[in-house]
Amino acid sequence: MFPGATDERETGDAAGGIDREDANFVVVGAPLDVSTTFQPGTRFGPRRIRTYAETFDDFDRRTDQHFSELGVVDHGDVYAWDDAEAYLEFLEGTLRDVVWDDAVPITLGGEHTVSLAGVRAVEPEVFVCLDAHLDLRDEYDGNRLSHACVTRRILEDVDSVEEAIVVGARTGSEAEWDRADGGDVTVVPPEEATAFDLGSRLGSRSCYLSVDIDGADPAYAPGTGTMEPFGLEPREMRDVVRTVGPHADGFDVVEVNDRDDGQAASLAGKLVREFVFARADRE
Repeated sequence: MFPGATDERETGDAAGGIDREDANFVVVGAPLDVSTTFQPGTRFGPRRIRTYAETFDDFDRRTDQHFSELGVVDHGDVYAWDDAEAYLEFLEGTLRDVVWDDAVPITLGGEHTVSLAGVRAVEPEVFVCLDAHLDLRDEYDGNRLSHACVTRRILEDVDSVEEAIVVGARTGSEAEWDRADGGDVTVVPPEEATAFDLGSRLGSRSCYLSVDIDGADPAYAPGTGTMEPFGLEPREMRDVVRTVGPHADGFDVVEVNDRDDGQAASLAGKLVREFVFARADRE
């Protein structure tokens, strides 16, 4: 269970928690790990994020809020299998139930492919992503549902999405950079992240926020599948989450694996909390 959240299996007054229908946020683990192209291990991501968030204080001084009082319920993990298409359909249904219950889904990956299910469930106008990679390939090794294709699939398969904003991108194939020149893609390189006015760019449009942990420089988050140097500072990622959070109707953090001493999972868990504090503070 994510620290400060209510375990969905133990809700109600007797358990000291809130019922699912009263939740404002629902955490869902999505340990999909079928298309990782370098270092696998994202199946351990949800567990590690929850574990390394245990040390964080409940109180947030900036927003004067207690995490445990913000109506967060942890659904647990949606068990993953090796049929990505079928898994995404099942995960989408789980996340859409959260949306229909007027709560905000928070997905813990798992590989970045799971974001497609989250965006399908939320149906936003803008997909905002912190990522080292463009993820605009049409296919990777013949797989159109590879984690290297997720932004392309979201743009093509989710009718509501009119723009993808990729913050922190610093690498991609030539074909991906050509696709990024399209009018429906905005790329914000790491060195421009601080100056880029995301709030004004979003305006009143609904959005979904995805954090691929490899958006961070690998010095800060080595526990990820495809590390790419010259990345974002953790404070820059925090500031993006704080800015976009109030606009977002869905959130995920993905691509955490078990190949470090907890740095990536700790950063991921902290960004989950920053999202909840920022989103709750808009009400």
